Amino acid sequence: MLIPLRPGELSRLIPAVATGPQFNACTGNPEKVLQRVLISVIGAVITLLISQTLLFSSQFGSAFLVVGVVFALYLLWGPILEAGQKNATLRRYPAAAIFEGEIGDMYTTDVVEERREQANKQGRLELVENRRAWLTLELEDEEGYLGKVRFPFDNKKHKVLRKGMLVRVLVLSERNDFSRVGALTDAWLPQLKLWVGEYPFLLKPAFEELCLRRLR
Repeated sequence: MLIPLRPGELSRLIPAVATGPQFNACTGNPEKVLQRVLISVIGAVITLLISQTLLFSSQFGSAFLVVGVVFALYLLWGPILEAGQKNATLRRYPAAAIFEGEIGDMYTTDVVEERREQANKQGRLELVENRRAWLTLELEDEEGYLGKVRFPFDNKKHKVLRKGMLVRVLVLSERNDFSRVGALTDAWLPQLKLWVGEYPFLLKPAFEELCLRRLR
């Protein structure tokens, strides 16, 4: 069952500015954090050195000083910018609707999350892969298959998931008749009071409240 959103409701469900959970999701793994640290430190040091050199001899010294401060704060605004871009990707869709259906099928797959070269005992470099189990839920209703929601599998939280469980998710489309699905957000399973998804697009309390009002 699809229930189209009214004007203004999408912007209240997917914010333009990053929320706390979205910031955390975009912070990334240790490798990504280290990359941001290096960019921040190197960029800040270089621009601050240039600014000190030009501060008393050029009008551009103050500009380089500002750029240096911006680089120094990259650890903070980097995840905020990334989250804002993710949100904007879904907010641009002209049509959105609440989907209420069920888990039609579910399965796990191994996903390579990181590849790196590492020396073995003989001193030769070999490719090492960091794999993690991901769970995929196929969503459907009385009209048939809708799409998939996938996320890293957590045995403690997700072992209770079963086929046929009620699921609600936001559907985005370029078409008002939703004949072609453009994207799905993270999903809400009200029976378990559990949220699942690769990225926390939705403001959870707002979506839960909207579902209570629109799905009575």
